[in-house]
Amino acid sequence: MSIRLGDIAPDFEQDSSEGRIRFHEWLGDSWGVLFSHPADFTPVCTTELGFTAKLKDQFAQRNVKAIALSVDPVDSHIKWIDDINETQSTAVNFPILADADRKVSELYDLIHPNANDTLTVRSLFVIDPNKKVRLTITYPASTGRNFNEILRVIDSLQLTDEHKVATPANWQDGDEVVIVPSLKDEDEIRQRFPKGYRAVKPYLRLTPQPNR
Repeated sequence: MSIRLGDIAPDFEQDSSEGRIRFHEWLGDSWGVLFSHPADFTPVCTTELGFTAKLKDQFAQRNVKAIALSVDPVDSHIKWIDDINETQSTAVNFPILADADRKVSELYDLIHPNANDTLTVRSLFVIDPNKKVRLTITYPASTGRNFNEILRVIDSLQLTDEHKVATPANWQDGDEVVIVPSLKDEDEIRQRFPKGYRAVKPYLRLTPQPNR
């Protein structure tokens, strides 16, 4: 099953390091970051989960819940968490799904036979409170994820959901944003963007970032 942007994230029930998870119920009205790992006790994954734990406050500010997954069982996850906490100087504060039966992996197309026919790839999904998939990224097993980029995309998604803007290349929170081309009415533009805008081209209009 291939998951595309705008699809409803498949629901599931699965064991985890924090007990049984009913995914949609667990998400509630939050945004979600679901990310998979090839296996427990692997070096890159250990750094990723440690870094994610350190982002707890950043995720909370954005109303985001994180949840990880690998095909190893719960008892393995518990032992691995001890290693993560020790080596990364943190405390894992989110669940790790134990997908030994590959149920979630199959729902989210996390096993790519050309990469490895038994282990999950390093995929990540951002899911909004309506349970829609808003971002998908798949990394090779050898490359750790850039979680600052994940936060940047979530900031962009939340901003552009609220205002008729898009975010340009390399945008960071607080930078200028682009007024969407479909917005033509000058009265509405003045109302929405009281700080004004500059038209580089008729289709490229930049304005200070609205308040989030």
